[in-house]
Amino acid sequence: MKRAKISETFKNFYNHLLLQFKRLKTKDEKIINESGSRNVEFKAESLSSIAYRLVGGRIGPILPLFQDLSIHLQRAGIKTSFRAYVSLTVFSTAITALAVFICVPCVLLFVFQTPVFPAILFGLGGSLFTVAFSVVGFYGYPVYRADKIKRDLEDELAFATGYMSILASAGVPPEKIFHSLSNLPVPLAVSAEAKNIIRDINIFGLDIISALENASKRSPSTLFREMLEGFISTIHSGSSLSSFLRAKSKEHMKLKRISLQKFSDTLSILSEFYVALLVTGPLLLIIMLAVMAMMGGGSLGPLSPDLLLNLLTYIGVPVCSIMFLIILDSVSPKW
Repeated sequence: MKRAKISETFKNFYNHLLLQFKRLKTKDEKIINESGSRNVEFKAESLSSIAYRLVGGRIGPILPLFQDLSIHLQRAGIKTSFRAYVSLTVFSTAITALAVFICVPCVLLFVFQTPVFPAILFGLGGSLFTVAFSVVGFYGYPVYRADKIKRDLEDELAFATGYMSILASAGVPPEKIFHSLSNLPVPLAVSAEAKNIIRDINIFGLDIISALENASKRSPSTLFREMLEGFISTIHSGSSLSSFLRAKSKEHMKLKRISLQKFSDTLSILSEFYVALLVTGPLLLIIMLAVMAMMGGGSLGPLSPDLLLNLLTYIGVPVCSIMFLIILDSVSPKW
């Protein structure tokens, strides 16, 4: 009797699900027939738009703290508004800090059997460090990206002005010069700036002078800005563009030789630092810790020599190497 009752219940539940599925299918077919297409597109919101919708109206008091960030966002070419980026910073920082504040005490309590109060203090300290690193990371990313674009522009400027001078000597108008520069087969930072100039002309209806002025204002490179301003002055005065660009190409080539000489000197200093800090230094520390461990010492508070060696090998050396690579990338010319 009980089996028959259970079987009847499952049968009714199955019939109910089948009926709902048929209704959903009928409704879907009706929508498809009305739209005339079977492709239904769902546009997902980006994380910055979600953050702006949630906290964008409440961040007015802290916006002056990020006042310089608006200029760096424009120079870095980040397609996000200032208020939306600050909203993303606040939202991501709050979520990450909350996750650290919850996870760290749980791990300490259930894995390492730490008392409750110290575990909560570690969670609070970890969340504060997370807030600091997150804010610094969000603030530093546009600065780093703008600086990278600046270095790429200045590395390519000697060759770009030479290419532009050849086109100007052939009688190509300024709009066509930047159009040709934007369609280079090799992706360059100068090509990206030229695409923005062509976009302002073709889509926003600006003339070449206004488009060049906008590009000059948002460019992170002083040398590229001076070249655009000279380009504008040459057009206004009616002088020869080919002569101006040829002179600029020679000037930038001379500056590039000087910068390469400086980079050679900097690279020799960095190589000495690398050998001293990341090759000789860890070897001396490992030998010292091994000898002190054999003699019965070497402990640093609760940290045993074995733990210190593991921290040095698996955390200290890789982190220092990554930092050295970042520094090397920031000073290395692209061309």
